[in-house]
Amino acid sequence: MQKQEKIVKMFDAIAPTYDVANRVLSLGIDIKWRREACEFALSEYAKDDISIVDVACGTGDMMKIWQDTAKKQGVNINSLIGVDPSNGMLAKAREKFSDFNFKFIEAYADNTTLKSASADILSISYGIRNVIERKEALKEFNRVLKNDGLVVVLEFTRRSKEGFISRLRDFYLQKILPKIGGFISKNKEAYEYLPNSIEGFLDAQTFCDELRIYGFEIVFCKSFSADISTLFVAKKIRNC
Repeated sequence: MQKQEKIVKMFDAIAPTYDVANRVLSLGIDIKWRREACEFALSEYAKDDISIVDVACGTGDMMKIWQDTAKKQGVNINSLIGVDPSNGMLAKAREKFSDFNFKFIEAYADNTTLKSASADILSISYGIRNVIERKEALKEFNRVLKNDGLVVVLEFTRRSKEGFISRLRDFYLQKILPKIGGFISKNKEAYEYLPNSIEGFLDAQTFCDELRIYGFEIVFCKSFSADISTLFVAKKIRNC
């Protein structure tokens, strides 16, 4: 089995307990991070009738936050699409949001099947490090976005500096999180994957550089909670 397919199968397996594990492991603070990302992006792209795509949408939480934030800021969303390769995650999303006007597509980040220049905003929350063909995915994001459209990325980035807080973060991720996540999901291997995937990802500066290569201009970059999570907002300035 290819590595990407193995990751998708892992998310299929943990889908039933994914939301509970997320809230417990982050103490709910991931909701705050997501809300801040949506608030900033919508204030930066303040126009009506926008189309939003959420890649690696999982069980749909980010889509709900997009909708709630847009309503609060008086922005009308005419299309809100979630894309994810995990059938298990999408089944959970469809169940949770059956009364919402959300569209879900089972597809990979590097081949969303969406039309070119069809989205004003494209987001991916804690999913880009799980994409094996990351550079192809960034090309795909560029293709799907309209000119001046925004890509909004939330991710656990590799730490770029030493220190007590950084060591504390790593201790939690490597020693505590797998035990708690494993207990909730009955799949310890999936939650041992998380710290390993962070170490295999990029630091914030390197990811900014990569976004620039693929046609984006960095608008905003902010780290949360001792560099546990980083928000990237970048504007499409050229096709690639």
